[in-house]
Amino acid sequence: MPLPGGSFRLFITRHSYQALMSLGIIENPMTNTKVVNISSAKMLIEDLVMLQLKTEGNLDSDENDHLEKLISDLGNAYAAVTEKHGVAE
Repeated sequence: MPLPGGSFRLFITRHSYQALMSLGIIENPMTNTKVVNISSAKMLIEDLVMLQLKTEGNLDSDENDHLEKLISDLGNAYAAVTEKHGVAE
């Protein structure tokens, strides 16, 4: 069965799942473990912010709202995890 592609919403959601795994919030389905990798999470969130800036004015309202919500939720989760682990920014 081919993997779905070509959907902006699915594309950014996949990136958010990667960030959630890097924050240790969800398990990696390949290893069934939760591992915190702050630098990877930061990079993925920064990539979503960059994508938001580069696509400004080119997204429909649903795509834009979804991207804004993902960035906000991931930013809040990032702040909570870095505080819990004593990581200074």
